[in-house]
Amino acid sequence: MKRRLLFVVAGGAIWVALIGARLYQLQVVRYDHYAGKAERQQQRVVTLDPPRGTIYDAQGRELAVSVQVDSAYAVPPEIEDPAAAAQAIAGIVPGLDVKKLTRQLASDREFVWVARKLDPPVAAAVRRLDLEGLYFLPESKRYYPMRELASQILGYVGTDNHGLAGLELLYDEQVAGKPVIRTVLRDARRGTVVSPELSFADPEPGADLHLTLDAAVQHVVERELARAVEERGASRGIAVFLDPRTGGVLAMASYPGFDPNEFGKYPSSRWRNRAIGDVYEPGSTFKVITAAAALGSGLVRAEDEFDCEMGGVVVYGKLIRDHKPFGRLTFAEVLAKSSNVGVIKAALLMGDERLYSAVRGFGFGEPTGIDLPGESGGIVHPLERWNNRAKAYVSFGQGISVTPLQLARAIAAIANEGSLLKPHVVAAMGRGGSLVPTYPELPVTGRPISPQTARELKRLLEGVVMTGTGKAAGVPGYRVAGKTGTAQIPVAGGYHRSHYLPSFVGFAPADRPAIVGVVAIAEPKGFAYHGGQVAAPVFGAVARQVLLYLGIRPQRDPLVLWPGETPGQVVTASLPPAPPSGDHDEGDTLVQEGSDILLRDPPPGPAAPSGTSQPESDHTSPEGGRSHAPF
Repeated sequence: MKRRLLFVVAGGAIWVALIGARLYQLQVVRYDHYAGKAERQQQRVVTLDPPRGTIYDAQGRELAVSVQVDSAYAVPPEIEDPAAAAQAIAGIVPGLDVKKLTRQLASDREFVWVARKLDPPVAAAVRRLDLEGLYFLPESKRYYPMRELASQILGYVGTDNHGLAGLELLYDEQVAGKPVIRTVLRDARRGTVVSPELSFADPEPGADLHLTLDAAVQHVVERELARAVEERGASRGIAVFLDPRTGGVLAMASYPGFDPNEFGKYPSSRWRNRAIGDVYEPGSTFKVITAAAALGSGLVRAEDEFDCEMGGVVVYGKLIRDHKPFGRLTFAEVLAKSSNVGVIKAALLMGDERLYSAVRGFGFGEPTGIDLPGESGGIVHPLERWNNRAKAYVSFGQGISVTPLQLARAIAAIANEGSLLKPHVVAAMGRGGSLVPTYPELPVTGRPISPQTARELKRLLEGVVMTGTGKAAGVPGYRVAGKTGTAQIPVAGGYHRSHYLPSFVGFAPADRPAIVGVVAIAEPKGFAYHGGQVAAPVFGAVARQVLLYLGIRPQRDPLVLWPGETPGQVVTASLPPAPPSGDHDEGDTLVQEGSDILLRDPPPGPAAPSGTSQPESDHTSPEGGRSHAPF
């Protein structure tokens, strides 16, 4: 009995010693190893995106918001059949690579993202698969409720919650907020919870942006621009509308556009904001700048007559033709009929320095500084590179490249009688009630024209719409001012003889401007390709709707008479239709009064044009000989 008892005691002692040794090994010697392994199995620290700040339009409408959605992740060791699981998930989630997902699910990693920021219907379908080892976490996803509206301005956001274009990119640091660090715990049923006790930081939403852009105005501009491009069979179009009193952007559109919710489904060319990034030769719309310089110099008055020599003038041995033979015209008529010869003669009265200073004074040749990424500064060659004929070509918009926004800002300076304003899109930024205005004071960057000269030029530009090439831009009951332009598209070695870029710049009402706009349509098909036929009607259609939307009622003005109206007739909000695009001034066809198609062959370069004349073109040959294609 004693031997048996001793044997049992000894065995028990040995067993206890072994258990103690094992416990010592697990809890002391290998504590760090097993503690780390347990932590890896039971919890995972992940970085979750915070809600980005909301982007609002000028009226408080939401243009970009953040919504909570589910993201799917997997614990590969818990997945029995990686190939089958990957096949099932890829059948629901678009864009997943089955082979890549299979490799990830077959790995020995403890955490693998399967699909980030799923749309609710897709997330629900994945949940219904009820796969072992597949879990979900809430994340913030960017959503654009108005889809294509203002897409090139807003930009878009990547899966990592960082802005990739537009305002989302430029203001990413302010809008993105601070990422959320969360610890994911797995319970006994292999479910997951987000533990606030184990979190390392709390979410911090980004700042909100309040824009000068008005969604209603943007919608009108995009709709009319799209209609013109489609009806004319054009390749693309662009439009910019500013408030000339503040420099704020009311609307900025490029067509065709894209849906930022699914930006990857569209070609990258549609992502581009062409209003600020693409340069072109402005053609006859630039005659407004020449007129500003001429009138401002005191050497030219509106009633001064110029001999347009029946359609041609020789400038330092080079013959430059007009689109139509003109005799003697006043300077007001030169602008209204868009005579090259008349504009050149006015420019020749000024020295090179005076015209160059006016061009630079209106901000051409440098970025406007708008709060959007990717802006081009255009091309204005230094004065020392101007040859004898350079001033003549620049006077009607060749040998110089501008962006649509630059041209809109310059016209706005005329509309507001002298203040060159910095254009901007963001009016204020902040969170909740703590909004900080972007420009607490008017952002004046220069004064290129005197108020007296501006008022005189506004009167002349109003005449362009009333009696000249811009009739189709007129709006019944309102005084509208502007200028047409038609340019040819550049090709290798010159300009295309049948591809044009018609445009129109203008503002309304002419006596108290509330909107300034630039409209350009590239490569319209058919015989109607002039600025007065294609672009001016778009401006008129936009102005008619926007002015009423802004609460600017039609006024009775004896200077504004339309077919069927009589002096003193009262105009109400029920407006008669604007003249159709087919109703143009005399001869506004293939060769017409004010068609702005002036030269017949291109100059080989902007600084030193040579060769036979040719139509105006949105073509420039920058330094180095590389051409910039227009938008």
